[in-house]
Amino acid sequence: MADRLAPIAVEHAAQVQEAVRAFDRVTVRGGGTKPAMALAPLHSPAQPLDLHGLRGIIEYEPQEYTFTARAGTPLAEVNDLLAANGQYLPFDPVLVEAGATLGGTVASGLSGSGRLRYGGVRDFILGVRFVDGSGAIVQGGGKVVKNAAGFDFPKLLTGSMGRLGVIVEVSFKVFPAPPAYRSLFVRYPNIQPALEAVYALTTQPVDLVALDLLPGGAGEGWTLALRIGGAEALLASRLDRLQRLLTAGDAMSSLAGDDEARFWRDAAEFTWTPAGSTLIKVPLTPAQIAALESRLAATTAPRRYAVAGNVLWIAWPHTLTTLEAVLIELGLAGVVVRGQATVPWIGHAPASAFTRRIKAALDPHDKFPPFFPD
Repeated sequence: MADRLAPIAVEHAAQVQEAVRAFDRVTVRGGGTKPAMALAPLHSPAQPLDLHGLRGIIEYEPQEYTFTARAGTPLAEVNDLLAANGQYLPFDPVLVEAGATLGGTVASGLSGSGRLRYGGVRDFILGVRFVDGSGAIVQGGGKVVKNAAGFDFPKLLTGSMGRLGVIVEVSFKVFPAPPAYRSLFVRYPNIQPALEAVYALTTQPVDLVALDLLPGGAGEGWTLALRIGGAEALLASRLDRLQRLLTAGDAMSSLAGDDEARFWRDAAEFTWTPAGSTLIKVPLTPAQIAALESRLAATTAPRRYAVAGNVLWIAWPHTLTTLEAVLIELGLAGVVVRGQATVPWIGHAPASAFTRRIKAALDPHDKFPPFFPD
């Protein structure tokens, strides 16, 4: 496995090129916040590359709402720079405080609850430079919106988990940050009225930043967490409208200020996951939640359905065998973010002929981990 070899620290793209050419197998480590996503069974040990030193903002154009930075740049550093100019990354990157990097965020393809309104990572990445399996530098997209042309390597690399190349530089577009937020919490006695509320909210002209569904413990019902953002003077009336739409709930409460920000920050940092559990992301649709919950009803695994029920985050406390059987039965696939696993995929994950062709083109010598076990 990759962790049997001491990582090589790299600070320049040329060093990445040299390493890819010199070693038979290579894996990549950024902030180390999502270790399971780099896992893969390999026939020979892989040389880890530590990209933490490949960092720094290259260009930032606040008036153009774009920036370019090296892959090892911590997201916390980017967020601070953007916040100083009243801007932010609307896809709500996860594990920022834990040390996540820009390159790791692109490679993982993970976004937080705030992606509901504007989209995920792939909707904001403009350009990428990466080292392919031959050791060559490949560039796709651009540094500003009007120049983001050419083959769509940025979206192709998003979620590739280091299996197509080593990302060394990325460009993003950003948005003005909302000046204020409010959150509303509505409790339901069971899952059915909660899902009906999710459907009502997603079919109404309401402007939500986030919409998560959280199961309570045994007999504690379900809680809908809604977030809105915008001008402070308008938030009270918008919150009142939401309350009128959700009268079927048992109880309502709201948050503002630091407590409100902390709730969503804890969601993005996964502070609700117990130590020793395995964190898994499962894409799905709201229509699949009831069937999945009927099979998970006996488990105590903490979980939350984010992005209006289109993403399940689950902290599994046991071996993955039981959960995998459930996912396969329902035709669902998940990706392991961190915890006990041998490969990052779980559940129903058929091999893609297109993915294999792209992999063969960008990594003809199998320098990087495979997408699928042999």
